[in-house]
Formats: sequence, structure tokens, C-alpha cells
Amino acid sequence: MSRTKANFILLLTALIWGSAFIAQNWGMASVGPLLFTGARFLIGTLVVAPLAWLEWRRHPGLGRRDLLQIAGLGLLMVTGAALQQIGIQHTSVTNAGFLTALYVPMVPLLSWVMLRHLPHWSTWPGALACLAGAWLLSGAQKLEVASGDLWVIASAVPWAFHVLYVGRVADRLAAPFLVAMGQFLICGVLACVGAAVAEPVTLSGVRGALGPLLYGGVLSVGVAFTAQVLAQRHTHASDAAIILSAETVFAAFFGYLLLGERLGPAGLLGCGLILGAMLAIQLLPVLGLRTHLDHPL
Repeated sequence: MSRTKANFILLLTALIWGSAFIAQNWGMASVGPLLFTGARFLIGTLVVAPLAWLEWRRHPGLGRRDLLQIAGLGLLMVTGAALQQIGIQHTSVTNAGFLTALYVPMVPLLSWVMLRHLPHWSTWPGALACLAGAWLLSGAQKLEVASGDLWVIASAVPWAFHVLYVGRVADRLAAPFLVAMGQFLICGVLACVGAAVAEPVTLSGVRGALGPLLYGGVLSVGVAFTAQVLAQRHTHASDAAIILSAETVFAAFFGYLLLGERLGPAGLLGCGLILGAMLAIQLLPVLGLRTHLDHPL
């Protein structure tokens, strides 16, 4: 897969994730955040299971180290998803979209510090432009921080680590569907166990949230998270973080389409900043504007 095709797949992933903020918000009317998280990731596990089974038949097998790495990705995923879902209960969809984007500048920083990978110079202003764009897009210029915002801010840390490592693990194992299904299963089971302990779990609640659960499970998890694993085998984690930040733009678009939210001049400027950052990290390396320190993961 070419880098350009991988980045296009990541953009489609961002579109699905942006729309899923609406489903995640609606689902909270019927079930708790841990149950919603667990159920949608178990649905995603079922979606990708046939492809994972076919891959397993051709794969030489997974060792203990491989299983531990997949389990680690699942732990990062359940931590990020649960914190984000709890936060969505107590903040707006647009704020949640913006605050989740805090992982964007974290990824190149972590990549530099932990993996000794110095991204292309355009990544740094691109990451900051995405963060500024998401801030303008959210309409949060008053810097009012609610309790839900703090939960979403906390979720950005495990998401940053997940974006940093998921492509490396899938590429090393050459088994993206097994990696995807394994992390979904770990995430779903742990979240459901947490829900059984901390939340009311009722059949009527699950029925009430069935539509959002199916959308979140089939598209957001089964399709989009699996596409992320596939695409990140062929592009840099820092580039992926910037492209995936477009979910903020798509969240605003679907908020306009389904919730009647409107963008003012600041929001439109924010969209422009994010779009410009994505174009920059795609075009500048192709034009040969790399430094001698740039190298792939």
C-alpha cells in the first residue's frame, strides 16, 4: 500500500470517527459509558473476526511477546475510550472533538522522545495548527473547562500512545486483522466487566441504545479502527495523528447536519487550519523539503 493511499484511508477513518461522536452522545441516554464502550467494541470484534480467522490460518502463530503487545494496545484502547465516553456525558460533542485532538501534538513528541524518530519538520507546525484549528472549531475560546472536559483531556494520553504503537505492532506481526480483533476483544471485555461492577446493566437500556451501538460497533470500531491498523503500517505515526485530527472537522459537520449546530468565522478558520496542516504534511515531504534527520519509523 502506498503512503498516499494509507493517508486517504486514515482520512476516511477520521470521517467515521467524527460522525461517531453523535452516536456516542445519543447512546448515553440509555446506557452507561463503560457498557456503551464494551458493547460497541465487542460488536467490532465480531465484525473483524472472519478476516482475523482467515489471517490466523496463514499466520505462523503468535508468541507470548506478540500477545502481550496486543493486550497492551487493548489496555490503551479501553482506557482512552472509557475516559472519552465518560467525558462525553458532561460536555458538548464539539468540545469532546477538540479536546480529543490534544493527542495530535503528543504523538510526534512521544515519537521523538521514546522512539528517537524525528519527524519531518512540517509535522511540528502542522500539529500545532491542528490543535489551534480544533480549538477555534470547538468554540471554546472562553477556556471554560467543565468536569467532562477533564475526562476527555485525560483520554488524549492513552490515545496518543495507541496511535504511536499500533502501526508498529501490526507491521511487525504482519497480521493487522489479528491485531485489530485482539485489541477490540481486550477492550470490550474489560469495559463490560467494569460496567457490571459500576453501572446498571439492563436489557431495556441496551435496546434503547441499539442504534448508536451498532453504528459505533460496526463502523467506528469494526471498520474505522481496523482501517487505522491497516493504514498505519504504511505511514508515519505523526502524520497519522494529524490526518486523524480531521475527525474534529467531521464532528462539526455532522453536528451541523444532525444537531443544527452552526459554525461562525472562528470555526471556519479552524477548519481551514486543519485542512492546511493535512495538506502540508502530505505535500512538503513529496516536494523534497526534508532534513537529513528525517527517517521512517
